Amino acid sequence: MIKTVRDISLAGKRIIMRVDFNVPMKDGKVQDDTRIVASLPTIKYILDQKPRSLVLMSHLGDPDKDAAKAKEKAEKEGKPFDLEAYLSAKHRMKPVAEYLAKLLGKNVVFLPSCFGQKAAIDALPNGAVAMLENTRFHKEETAKDPAAQEVLARELASYGDIYVNDAFGTAHRAHASTATIAKFMNFRVGGFLMEKEVANLEPMLHNPPKPMVAIIGGAKVSSKIAVLENLLKNASSLVIGGGMAYTFLKAQGIAVGKSMVEDDFLDTARQLLDHAKAQGVEVVLPVDHIAADHFAPDAVPVAVNAQAVPDALMGLDVGPKTLELYAKVLAGAKSVLWNGPVGVFEFDAFAKGTEKVAQLVAEATARGALTVVGGGDSVAAVNKFGLASKMSHVSTGGGASLEYLEGKELSGIACLEQK
Repeated sequence: MIKTVRDISLAGKRIIMRVDFNVPMKDGKVQDDTRIVASLPTIKYILDQKPRSLVLMSHLGDPDKDAAKAKEKAEKEGKPFDLEAYLSAKHRMKPVAEYLAKLLGKNVVFLPSCFGQKAAIDALPNGAVAMLENTRFHKEETAKDPAAQEVLARELASYGDIYVNDAFGTAHRAHASTATIAKFMNFRVGGFLMEKEVANLEPMLHNPPKPMVAIIGGAKVSSKIAVLENLLKNASSLVIGGGMAYTFLKAQGIAVGKSMVEDDFLDTARQLLDHAKAQGVEVVLPVDHIAADHFAPDAVPVAVNAQAVPDALMGLDVGPKTLELYAKVLAGAKSVLWNGPVGVFEFDAFAKGTEKVAQLVAEATARGALTVVGGGDSVAAVNKFGLASKMSHVSTGGGASLEYLEGKELSGIACLEQK
C-alpha cells in the first residue's frame, strides 16, 4: 500500500502536488467541477498541517492537438481562428485557480508557467496555495525522450520538499509531472483520492468478495480484451454488453444484422469464451435487443425478441429478457465491478438498459455488496441517472482504472513510497 500525506510530517514544508484538474471548459469557465471537488480533502488536510506552501500542477486538455483540430475546423468553415482566445477559453489554468479559490475560500496564486517560478514560490506567504500553468504547454511534459522530460521534472522538483500525487486519472501516464518528478524528490506520497482509488480497485483484482460479477460494456472488444482476460481469474460471472457484445455473438455464429462488430477480434472472442468455460466462469451475453435501422438519437427503437438481430437492424441496447438475466446474476453478488455501458445511453431511446444496470448495481450495494464503477462512460452513466452516491466507489480515472484492471503497473503509483 502506498504511503500518503498522513504518513509524513508536512509542517513547514514546501509541497508540490499533482492534481487532476483536467475539467471540461467553455469560454474560460469550468463546466463540471467533479475532479476539483475530489481533490479538496487532500488539499484541506495539507493546509491544516501548516505547510510552508502548497503548489498545485495539472494538465488541462491537450493544447497542441486540440488547437490544431479547432484551427482545421475553423478553416473548413471559413472562419478566423484566434489561437490565444481559443487557449484562454479551453486550456489555461487561471480560471481553474480562481474556481478553486472560491471552493477553498482562500486565495490561489496563479503562476503563468511551469518554468522559472522558484523566486515567486519562495516569496509566497506561509501557508499560501499556488497553481502552475497547464503542464502540457511544455513539450517536456509528455516528451518521449527521458532527458527532455527530466528538464521539466527537475524544475518542478525544485518547487517542493515533498511530492504528493493525487491525480489517479493520470496515474497511467509516465509524464514529467506524474512520475518523472519523483526521481528528484526525497519524499513521494499519495493523496487521499489516490489512496481511495487503489483501496477500492485492488480487491477487485486480487481478492474480491465472492461471488464476484464483472459487467463489461462499451463499444469495442479491442479496448477491453485485456481487462476481460484479467478478470477471469476472480469473476464468477462475466456480463458482456454494449457494442462489444455483438462481436461475441457473431463469434458464436449468431446473426447480428448491421450491429457493430470487430471482425479482427472474432477469434479473440472465441478464445476468451473457451477460456471462461475452462475456468468455470459464466458468460452472460444479450438474449434480446432494442435495435434500430440506423445510428442516431432520433432513430426509432425496434424490440427484437430473439438473440439473432435481423439483417436490416443494428443492436443499440439490451432488451427486457437480457435485463432479467442481469438481475438474476446480480442477485447473489458479493462484489460487482462495472466498466462500460450496455447500450448507447447517450441516446434516450437506447438508455434503458444502462439505467437498469445502474439501478441493479445500486441495489447490490444496498444489500452489502462491494460495488466499483470504473471507466469514463459508466461513470457518466451513473452520474446521468443520479446513482453515483449509491455505489461503493466511482472511479475518477477512465484510462487509469482500465489499465489498473488489466493488471498493469501505473507509473504515477509505482513512483510513490510504499508503507
